[in-house]
Amino acid sequence: MPTIPVDKQDLYDLLGQSYTTEEFDELCFEYGLELDEDTTDDCQPGERPQLKIEVPANRYDLLCIEGIAQALNEFLGRAEAPKYTLKPSSPIVTLTIKETTAGVRPYAAGAILRNIKFDQRRYESFIALQDKLHSNICRNRTLVAIGTHDLDTLSAPFTYEGLTHEDISFVPLNQEKLLNGKQLMEFYDKDKNIGKYLHIIRDNDRYPYMLDSNRTVASLPPIINSNHSKITLDTKNVFIDITGTDRTKTDIVLNQVVAMFSAYCETPFEIEPVQVISEHNGESRITPNVTPRLAQAEIEYINSCTGLNYDAQGICDLLKKMSLVAKPSSTKGLIDVEIPITRPDVLHQCDIMEDVAVAYGFNKLTKTKPQSESLVASPLPVNKISDILRLASSQSGYLEVLPLTLCSHDENFKFLRTVDDNTRAVKLENPKTVEYQVVRTTLLPGILKTIKENRKHSLPIRVFEAGDIVLKNPELERGAYNQRNWSAIYAGKTSGFEFVQGLLGKIMQTMRTPWLENPKENKSRGYWIEEDKENPTFFPGRGAKVFFRNAEGAAEQEIGAIGVLHPEVMTAFEIPYAASSVEINAEVFL
Repeated sequence: MPTIPVDKQDLYDLLGQSYTTEEFDELCFEYGLELDEDTTDDCQPGERPQLKIEVPANRYDLLCIEGIAQALNEFLGRAEAPKYTLKPSSPIVTLTIKETTAGVRPYAAGAILRNIKFDQRRYESFIALQDKLHSNICRNRTLVAIGTHDLDTLSAPFTYEGLTHEDISFVPLNQEKLLNGKQLMEFYDKDKNIGKYLHIIRDNDRYPYMLDSNRTVASLPPIINSNHSKITLDTKNVFIDITGTDRTKTDIVLNQVVAMFSAYCETPFEIEPVQVISEHNGESRITPNVTPRLAQAEIEYINSCTGLNYDAQGICDLLKKMSLVAKPSSTKGLIDVEIPITRPDVLHQCDIMEDVAVAYGFNKLTKTKPQSESLVASPLPVNKISDILRLASSQSGYLEVLPLTLCSHDENFKFLRTVDDNTRAVKLENPKTVEYQVVRTTLLPGILKTIKENRKHSLPIRVFEAGDIVLKNPELERGAYNQRNWSAIYAGKTSGFEFVQGLLGKIMQTMRTPWLENPKENKSRGYWIEEDKENPTFFPGRGAKVFFRNAEGAAEQEIGAIGVLHPEVMTAFEIPYAASSVEINAEVFL
């Protein structure tokens, strides 16, 4: 979250009241801000105390003292929300975007602030807001870049063009030497402030330039402005150009700049628009668009989320404190909300509901219990089964392991002496390492890798896992599905079939599943095993399939495998012991 330093006395003057540190901290808390520091006690002689305020990252209107003061004044009921107007309604100044910018930064917008009054601290706040926006929503100028110019030094109309590196030269801001694009890149290459932005356009064949009608350079976005149009304390008319790779964010940034500093115009909150003509698609539009966005919110939704019981007008009165103009809708149960240009963070009725809660006071909301029993948490059936299997396994002396779900292709197939038929395993398209190539189709690789890393521990090693495997299924929308399996391995100097068969019996007994001696004749619920001569993972003659019948008369189903692991499997995983394993599909018990 950004921390905004503001002049303490200036802020209190704008708020019309002085506060103790504790009082202002409480006010910030009520609005959803946080007073990070009051520098009054640390100031050197001649320094002005500052308040450092932490603001939400999506509240771009709070990135300067003007926005913070306006928001808090509205929250306290001391000010109305500004009404931004465009004058003249038909733009006089045009900004033409040439097709040559398409491969660099294709979007642009503009606005003019007439008869603005700067003093030193207003000027510093103007520059600081641009820096905060650049590092926040502009993503260090990669998405959007801001240029501000003394309009009286330039001649309209303006063009935004992509020119080759040596096509044009200008004197960069606060410099005296004339540089073309290539020379400018070399000049600022090691500059700690400007140098970090060069990579954004450096490798392009053309650089984007903002030019006036005399071909005078106003800026080279997103790198630097021209010294020719530098803003000073004497500047009266400001031309703002916004360029970027994202049109929505370009418009948002322009709105924030003009909303904050149009307050200093001769007629407060009056903005002169610019007509933007794009040669890419022949589109013409007027910027900025200061018309509030319209949204609706459900009264019942707001009250249910906040625990309040307000009618439409009551909610509208609360929203007024948060800069949102609202009124009861003609549709019963709804309110109509006008969202100003300063609040691009309001995207859904949940944001409106949150503002109602802030306006009312989070610390005043009554604690209530959910009205529906369905909100009481309970374990999913598959997780409940897994917990039962974990308890039964641990009671048998086995330790649980938690290996990764991803493994290498060899570990999932070659090391287990099986062949990939491309019908089971989900494979990563661009794995960063050979260790993570496929999503496991069996729990055995992870358990065996765990035994490998712990092979120096005392024998026998008895471990288990209850976790998910992933299998392909082209008939499903996502093409694959998760399956909860349970598996255990007994490793030692000797490891017979009987070790894991006894554990399987314990598990089945826990799940109230009897052993069926003669499943062909006995059609009741139960489990049994049958020899498996085809599974290459097991030692020949020491492998079996596990079958299960869920109910009397139901069809039998193969749910897993049990056996003594083949010596080649143990060698592939670098385990110098014998081992036997069992693995079953735990979801059959649901």
